[in-house]
Amino acid sequence: MSETTITAIVVAMISGLSVAIPTIITTLTSNKAHDLVIDEKMKNMEEQVKGIDTKIDRYASSTDEIKERLIIVEQSAKSAHHRLDDIAQQLNIHERRK
Repeated sequence: MSETTITAIVVAMISGLSVAIPTIITTLTSNKAHDLVIDEKMKNMEEQVKGIDTKIDRYASSTDEIKERLIIVEQSAKSAHHRLDDIAQQLNIHERRK
């Protein structure tokens, strides 16, 4: 290889490195900034999910209370229907006797 060819290769390598190194540094810096933004967004999302979990727990306990009250109301209604049926039977027996 001639001295001119070697010089050209060295110049090309230096030129390439002078473009590649800043590009790599910029890319790494940009990625770090992007990672910080992503981390912050993830923290915000985690806080929102915790808030939603709290609301779900609150609604779940309210739902359990409503279920318990509904069971009591249904039992009371069933008992009232039985009493009404008994009264109706007594009225029917009383009317037949007349």
